[in-house]
Order: sequence, then C-alpha cells, then structure tokens
Amino acid sequence: MVNQTLAARRHNAIMTCAVIVQARWGSSRLPGKTLEQIDGKPALLWCLDRCQEIAGVDVVVCAVPGGRTDDSVAEVALDAGYFVTRGSESDVLARYAKAAREVEAQTVMRVTSDCPFIDPAICAQVLALLTGSDVDYACNNMPPRFPHGLDCDAFPAALLFEAERCAKDPYEREHVTPWLRRHRRLSKACLRGPGGGLERLRWTLDHASDLEFFRRLVEAFGDGAEYASAAQFAALCLRRPDLVAINADVIEEARLNDEICAPLQTAPMALDYAA
Repeated sequence: MVNQTLAARRHNAIMTCAVIVQARWGSSRLPGKTLEQIDGKPALLWCLDRCQEIAGVDVVVCAVPGGRTDDSVAEVALDAGYFVTRGSESDVLARYAKAAREVEAQTVMRVTSDCPFIDPAICAQVLALLTGSDVDYACNNMPPRFPHGLDCDAFPAALLFEAERCAKDPYEREHVTPWLRRHRRLSKACLRGPGGGLERLRWTLDHASDLEFFRRLVEAFGDGAEYASAAQFAALCLRRPDLVAINADVIEEARLNDEICAPLQTAPMALDYAA
C-alpha cells in the first residue's frame, strides 16, 4: 500500500472544505460492493471521481476502516490519487472527525460510497445552501425528494467535532449525522428535490439487484455515463421502466416515510427530465 504519509504530502495546503466519503469492504448484503465493477471501473471510483467535480471543494477524502480486510479499498482510493484516512469500522462518526482533522477541514460534506451516481451540481447547491442561508446544517433529504443515492449533507467541522463529543446513541455513532439532524439548537436547511415519484428511483448500491441496475443503466446510457447528470439518468429511467424494475423490490419505504424535515427549505431544485 502507498504510505499514508506520502499521500498526505500531496495535500500540503490548508484545507477548508472536504468531501468525506465513507467506504468499507464489508457489507452484510453485498460484501465488497465498493470494489464491484461498473463499466470497468470500481463503484468507489465512480463516487470519488464525481465528488472531485463538486464546485467549492478543496479535497476529497476516502475514510476507510483500519482493519486489514479494508486494505484493498484504501489501496484503490490511494492509487487513484485520493487522500485516505483510516479509522474505526463501527464508530463512523469518530472516523469522520478523524478525517476532518487530518485535512484541517473547516467545512465537511458527507457522501457515502454506495452512491456512485452522486451529482456534483446538486452537492454544490447543498454547500451553497449551508453558507448562503447562514444555517448550521444543510442537506437534500429532509424530506427525501431526490432519487435515493443522491443524498449529501454539509456542516461546519466544528459541529462534527461537537457531535463526536456528545453523541452517545450507537445509531448516532454509526450513521454520523443523526445527532446533527435531531439537535433542536441547530438551524437546518434542505435543498428540496423535484419529487413527483423521482424519489422512488433507487440509485444506491446495497444489493446484488442494485449492482445489476447500475451496470444495465450505464450500458443503456452509452458514452458519457461516467459524468452524466442526475437529470440525464432520470430521463433515461423514465423512458426505460424495465431498468427501474431491476431493483424496485428493495426500495426502502422507511426512508420515504421519514417525517423529520428541515424547518427551512429552498424552492424545489428542478431536474430537467424531459425525454
């Protein structure tokens, strides 16, 4: 493996905004999912490369558990030139805080590696919402109105460190942002998606049928899929219900029925999904 110190030296500037992508080899439903190939490229790199395109971001960090099982995940990210940090497997909140400290982040955007179609433009709008609305926490899923797999959050690193100190519930430690989302003192804003059924599109990688969906969708899209927008993928899904049906049986209804909403929401962000 490339020495972590050598990788760190490539990023010798003081970082202000970091996208931190959590990734691991283990998965109860689809072990090794982050390294599964989609059109000849690991799913992890689909996610990291798209995060690299987010306007306003200084560094993309891949936060990987420290165990030997996850060495292959770290190596893929390092070999592609990304900063890698290693931390706790179960305490993902602590892993995020460690990553933020290592790159001296002032602002953190959270993305998960099971989102290979994460959209840079949507992420950039969430970042802009954090600063432009003068709030403590910004996201695009309170309520969820974008396709599942475009979720992101942005918040000051100082609040991440506060959550690390204060969060006690194991669920809050594993999922990073629940303490922030639930804390009444913190002001919140949500980039509201288009809804209208698009929130039922499943673009997240957790089951074998999800992997099949990604492979078939990219094949159907053809050239340019690697950096296609969410709107372009949505347009194809609306034209091809046979593709959407591939993983429709694993849609998470609990996500769609989540009643936690941000007190402040922007006007809906349009996805131009006309055929």
